[in-house]
Amino acid sequence: MILLTGKISYPELPSSNPLNHAQNMMTGNYFSNQNFENKDFTKEPFERGEYENCTFRHCTFEYADLSRCSFNDCGFTGCNLSMVKLGSTAFREAVFKECKMFGLQFSDCNEFGLSFQFEDCLLNSSVFYKTSIKKTRFKNSNLTEVDFSEADLSHAVFTGCDLSGAVFDRTNLEKADFRTSVRYSINPSLNRLKQAKFSLSEVHGLLGHLHIDIDRNS
Repeated sequence: MILLTGKISYPELPSSNPLNHAQNMMTGNYFSNQNFENKDFTKEPFERGEYENCTFRHCTFEYADLSRCSFNDCGFTGCNLSMVKLGSTAFREAVFKECKMFGLQFSDCNEFGLSFQFEDCLLNSSVFYKTSIKKTRFKNSNLTEVDFSEADLSHAVFTGCDLSGAVFDRTNLEKADFRTSVRYSINPSLNRLKQAKFSLSEVHGLLGHLHIDIDRNS
């Protein structure tokens, strides 16, 4: 009988330590409580990573690639973010003020914890298709031709907004507040409007699909 002797080598198993696992999963840079002002990211690369409690003032991001970046409790004021790429970008409690944001595909964002507020922003032609953005506040913003199809906007508040050409198709607008906004066109038979609030002066925006003439002077 022949006996085989020697040490048997087994492949090394990955560590079960959750801290090591978290470290292995981290990619990119981490920025906390930093201020970025008057940066032009069309001329210098934007560093991909996680930003927490950071502020961006008067920065130009136009056409920048923000894919796989994370912005937690960050504020953007007076920035140009038009046409930026948002592939798996995470916005959590982000606040945008006086920002130019044409043509943004918010539907490409990381949907986990997606939350933001907009004030005095230009969001023309941006897309929120199928996003879950309950309780979002849009204040004094231009939402011309924005696509809200199949989005969950329940409890959202639209204050002093222009919604010309905005698309609402199978959108959840339950308990949303449109009382101070104008130029919207919403078909009640295609959208969920239970307990939504509208002003009498703009109620014609709910009747456009009926193709009837409304005398606004009577």
